[in-house]
Amino acid sequence: MNKPRFHHVFALLAAMSLSSHAAKPGDAAINAAFDDAVARYHLPGLAVGVVQDGEIVYSRTSGELAAGTGKKIDNGTLFKIASNSKAMTAAVLARLVDAGKLKWTDPVAKHLPQFRMYDPWVAREMQVRDLLIHNSGMGAGAGDLMLWPEPNEFTRADVIKGLAYLKPVYSFRSRYAYDNTLYIVAGEVAAAAGGAPYEELVRREIFGPLGLSRCQVGEWSRDAVGNVAQPHTRSGGRNIVVNADGETIRAIPMAAAGGIRCSLNDMLKWAQMWLAPDRFGVVDSKPWLSQAQRDAVWTAQMTMPLSKRMRDWDDSHYSAYGYGWRLTDVDGTQKVSHTGTLSGMYSSLTLLPEKKTGFVILINADADEARTVLNQTLVKHFTAPAQKRTVAYYAQRIAEEEHGGSVAAKAPDTSSRKAVAAPAMRDKLGIYRDPWFGEVSICPKDASVHFESKKSPMLAGTVMRVGDRLLVDWDNDRVDTEAWLDFAMGEDRPVLTMAKTDPNGDFSYDYEDLHFERIRDCP
Repeated sequence: MNKPRFHHVFALLAAMSLSSHAAKPGDAAINAAFDDAVARYHLPGLAVGVVQDGEIVYSRTSGELAAGTGKKIDNGTLFKIASNSKAMTAAVLARLVDAGKLKWTDPVAKHLPQFRMYDPWVAREMQVRDLLIHNSGMGAGAGDLMLWPEPNEFTRADVIKGLAYLKPVYSFRSRYAYDNTLYIVAGEVAAAAGGAPYEELVRREIFGPLGLSRCQVGEWSRDAVGNVAQPHTRSGGRNIVVNADGETIRAIPMAAAGGIRCSLNDMLKWAQMWLAPDRFGVVDSKPWLSQAQRDAVWTAQMTMPLSKRMRDWDDSHYSAYGYGWRLTDVDGTQKVSHTGTLSGMYSSLTLLPEKKTGFVILINADADEARTVLNQTLVKHFTAPAQKRTVAYYAQRIAEEEHGGSVAAKAPDTSSRKAVAAPAMRDKLGIYRDPWFGEVSICPKDASVHFESKKSPMLAGTVMRVGDRLLVDWDNDRVDTEAWLDFAMGEDRPVLTMAKTDPNGDFSYDYEDLHFERIRDCP
């Protein structure tokens, strides 16, 4: 992470003062955390809001929709909330349970007869509830290459069909391993039971009744909706827009797992509904969600690992996953939360129900550490205010962990890479097919060999040699995890497997789940 350049700080603070909402004198600690996070991590945009006792007591924004445009972020700006969409998908299902249209214990196949898993027994036994709690036995991020990088041509039908080819790495229901693909299945279960497409259900069951008037899902017009934050990365000492929206935002297969966008105002209303349901969860004089289903989504359904950091920072005693929510304890009080992470967009929603408090963080940047330290500072502001923890304190704790902790496996040095000439790969050239990812071509292009995916066009690049191994140097810099290519001879044809060159690379690049067989010659 880049260190702050102090000659930029005053300009940053001046910009923040222009775009921030007025704050109360008692908000000094939150303001300080906000200011430090923006300055320390050079955030292009940040929105933070706090709910206490059912009221919005703090709301502040900073920065620009896209760096250099002068268009300011405000409380109505749309951000990608990424995996905070999962709680909304779970809520749609909970509403359908209340309506008697499905049960948590229904077999998935009851609603989706085409549903398959690698093990037929697992497919028969998997219940609707299992789709939401990361207990399938698949590895973390299995099948995510059908979702990212965007844009691609995979459909929800492709995702559901592909599950049958994703070999598990654990026993069913034996342990937690985060996945996105089964949330897509959950969205299609909701569609089947609810009699409408997933996107329509979200609008009908959540956005409309709760007044989340700016939230968007499915296909919509960027300019007609307006005020849309763009994702950024940090490069060359400045923030650069990546994966900018076109005029039409397309409907995407992964909406139920992480495809919803909302504003700070919307997310604060969402928090109010969970924290004060008697005031904000009543629609047409009836509870928007029954107490039984509120309890269900916040009940520990699957044990999660309790990290050393959670024990050291928060004195936590348990960690678990509910239906679309992470559950733990902090300083003796309940914490219900989730984060959302997409390239160039980070979000966080944290609820402290016993303190009737919650807060939202939305950032339009690659901001892992920034989100962590700001979120932790705000948690401690409410659970242990006497400790007076700051962003600087937690940034230092992370630096100490990285310096004194166990040494993670390092990415190998691949700087000696050289493009491979086609004759040197004569026996490996061709069109290859994986049963869930589809076709890729490894064929001559100009004076080298090019890898191209048929359905994921961003996964295209030049084949390089590094020592005695081959890798793909992706053409698009947004594909930030490179892959080794390993060829072997199968029973009657060449086969290809792949693996991340960086063992710490994003698990959503699940190259290790691919197994290609050569099916024909290059054109």
